[in-house]
Amino acid sequence: MARAGAGIVPFSVQLPAEGVEDLRRRLGSTRWPERETVDDWSQGVPLDFVRDLAEYWCHDYDFEAAADRMNAWPQFKTGIDDLDIHFLHARSPEPGALPLVMSHGWPGTFVEFLEVVAPLTDPASYGGDPADAFHVVCPSLPGYGFSDKPATRGRGIPWIGEAWATLMARLGYERYGAQGGDWGSAVTCVLGESHPEQIVGIHITMPTVPLGPLTGDSTEDERRNYQDFEWHTRWGTGYQHQQSTRPQTLGYGLADSPVGQLAWVVEKLWAWTDCDGDPYNIFSREQLLDNASVYWFTSTGASSARLYWESAGPIAAEGSSMVPGMGAVTVPTACSIFPKEIRRPSRRWAEQRFRDIRWWSEPARGGHFAAFEQPAVFVDEVRSAFRVLR
Repeated sequence: MARAGAGIVPFSVQLPAEGVEDLRRRLGSTRWPERETVDDWSQGVPLDFVRDLAEYWCHDYDFEAAADRMNAWPQFKTGIDDLDIHFLHARSPEPGALPLVMSHGWPGTFVEFLEVVAPLTDPASYGGDPADAFHVVCPSLPGYGFSDKPATRGRGIPWIGEAWATLMARLGYERYGAQGGDWGSAVTCVLGESHPEQIVGIHITMPTVPLGPLTGDSTEDERRNYQDFEWHTRWGTGYQHQQSTRPQTLGYGLADSPVGQLAWVVEKLWAWTDCDGDPYNIFSREQLLDNASVYWFTSTGASSARLYWESAGPIAAEGSSMVPGMGAVTVPTACSIFPKEIRRPSRRWAEQRFRDIRWWSEPARGGHFAAFEQPAVFVDEVRSAFRVLR
């Protein structure tokens, strides 16, 4: 596809037949490891789970239907600096709708937002109030999905925040809201701080703040959340260390093995979700494979991992200005803290960094991929947040 330049170029997802056949061939010739020596996920994704899902991907997954699901909403590309950025753009039928840019993280893609676009853009058709309507913009992070892969350093969180501001300006949006989780939370904070005149407020699902310290007046929830994050730091951050330090080395396996890529992303859709130990409690096989297919067909295992190197790797250790810190966030903020989120600060902990929290909520269910896991709950959270922020 020709480069988009500074214009807005229509885009549609294509999963070409030759690519599908190559995937099936690779799946059919997988060299499998032996079974884990435990009866749970503590050593990683169980062999039986991955084999079952890979078998379905090879023989039963409908690639044309998958492309149709991804193409359910208008998509485009636009060139910003040296990268073409892919984005979904769904306009609301409501004339007073608020533009909203929504940012995903790793190992997510724009796919995780597909089920929330309709009720956000057209609340009246879903039993909601037309005053809660949004024009929804969901960009793919650089190096993720159908956005270009950075070929140079310097395309980390600060650059992404500026790119989103450029994108929204090209779409004609002068005032808008921003929403995000995971890396999307960091992008959303940077965007809000850099462009307060455009941002009416931000809604984030993972406020990045220090947890603690625990004190004599710490609540039971604060102690539990602190202990959960300590456990995650010790046992759940191997992926982060690898992607922060050696994304290129990791990338060879992810680019060559669809089962490797599948297992690498699916594990987090178990570990970071409110699934009661089984991803199939909240996701269909199609949902898991739609997300994995975006990574596979775009070969973005290495490029997506490289955002960790940009933001938490050697240049972060050098104190590079390209890396976002823990500086104060002064833009009007709304937070939804889902019960299975990785980092769950209390409001008083969050207020140490976020200086203007207008709305705070702790839903009863959901995790790190809130829009993907609990779309109805997520929609209610976003609507409620922006009623206060608009």
